[in-house]
Amino acid sequence: MQLDKFTDYALRILTTLAVRDPARVPTSEIAAIFGVSENHLSKIATRLGREGFVRSERGRAGGLTLARPASEITIGAVVRALKQESPVVECFGDDKSCLILPACGLRTPLQEAGEAFFATLDKYTLADATRARRALGDLLTPDAAATKPA
Repeated sequence: MQLDKFTDYALRILTTLAVRDPARVPTSEIAAIFGVSENHLSKIATRLGREGFVRSERGRAGGLTLARPASEITIGAVVRALKQESPVVECFGDDKSCLILPACGLRTPLQEAGEAFFATLDKYTLADATRARRALGDLLTPDAAATKPA
């Protein structure tokens, strides 16, 4: 299973927030760290807020913070929440037009593989993924991003 860029950047936002917790981190700073459009990252942050993973505060001292402790956010929950509308294959969604659907033997193994994927991600929290907090903190700065090789 492949994560789309939206989900990938959502996980990067959450990682940054977990490392910097409890500080507020401006979306513009996260965008600079990862070399991504601030507008695009704002859309992702908005979705993370709607899903209950982050809080956003506007204004000069504003920014993003985790909505709950990193130990309570599973990677599986994040990926599941963001990939709701993109099934592994079309026939798992609303599109039932595939010619071989009535006799297809791929649905069961693909469904089981998807369940195994999420079962694995459900075992890990954001806290688990950010155990190397000091090393991540050194990497997740605008200065470190500016000096990384292209």
